[in-house]
Amino acid sequence: MAAVGVLLALYLAQRTARMAGLNPADVWNLCVIALFAALLGQRLLLVLMNWKALRQHPAWMLALAMVHHPLLASAGAVAGGVAALAYALRRQMPLRSTADALAAPMALGLAFEQLGALLAGSGWGVDAPATLPWAVTYTSTLAARWSGTPLGVPLHPVQAYAALALLALAAAMLVWLPRRRQQGDVAGAWMMGFGVIVYLTELWRDSEGRGRLLHGAIDGPQLAAIVCVLAGAAMLRERKTAELGAVQWAAPAAEEKSEDRQ
Repeated sequence: MAAVGVLLALYLAQRTARMAGLNPADVWNLCVIALFAALLGQRLLLVLMNWKALRQHPAWMLALAMVHHPLLASAGAVAGGVAALAYALRRQMPLRSTADALAAPMALGLAFEQLGALLAGSGWGVDAPATLPWAVTYTSTLAARWSGTPLGVPLHPVQAYAALALLALAAAMLVWLPRRRQQGDVAGAWMMGFGVIVYLTELWRDSEGRGRLLHGAIDGPQLAAIVCVLAGAAMLRERKTAELGAVQWAAPAAEEKSEDRQ
């Protein structure tokens, strides 16, 4: 499901690149480079954290793709972001417009990743009332082995909650992109929306392995969500562009020339 999300995000990024006035080939290359950098960053972190065990059992290297953890997601996001920024700077791509073009595809890809987590039992939810009609009950020993998923217990399908919210966010960003007032508005709105989604859905996720902070008041992903919301708000601030300043200076000059002619 994560792979399907990547393919759909890449396809959508070609369309949003044109809507943002960017070269689709540059956006394609940026996405591919960021994806491989994210995967490499996650795997390197896993190897470093489990080096002793992997030396004794080299065959476990083949199963690293099954591990799902917020710390790994953060490492992949940082590695992918750094690689994307480096490529964008090298190609002299406008950073804010590039971020706008990537907002909807990223939300779409993350939605399918959450659907995959739902099917695999990763990032499971807290216990749900037995009468909840949409509760999920896992029975696969593989889910318990790889993700520690509790078996035989009705749980909130929090991954589905997150997937639906992310799909709605992707649709909103896609509609807003051609109507943005300034570069970076769509990216800022995406960061704020994504932060809100993460913070709220964490309320229904089991806290195991998610880094409890402030005596359990929030966890690691919620702290990252707050930072994301603040960064998005900063991105949405009104900015005076060079073109706007040029127009403002050109108008008085035109009036002076008209008066001279008269």
